[in-house]
Amino acid sequence: MDWKIFLSAFVVIFLAELGDKTQLSALAFASGAKSVWPVFFGASFALVLSTFIAVLLGAVLHKQDLIPLSAIRIAAGTLFIVFGVLTLYSSFNNKADKAGKTEKADKIEIKSTVKE
Repeated sequence: MDWKIFLSAFVVIFLAELGDKTQLSALAFASGAKSVWPVFFGASFALVLSTFIAVLLGAVLHKQDLIPLSAIRIAAGTLFIVFGVLTLYSSFNNKADKAGKTEKADKIEIKSTVKE
């Protein structure tokens, strides 16, 4: 086993998953479950299976020379950036929407206070 690749993959994926939607989903399931073990094993199996599919697909693409390795890396990096930008955009829009709703609620409250 190539321990350098193992440790690199572990550290990168572990750090990327911190605070991810997967963890938040597991937290939500565990908070409502009678036992945390089914949630732990279900979430773990889901992560193992999705990782297995990604690794298998990557190996097939590389071995079949269907797509050059450089193109796979560029596509993965590009998608990572696109999803990051979309997440930031969504986050800022949600904050702006909430601020707008609060401002509207304040105006309605002021108007109703003035009428009284």
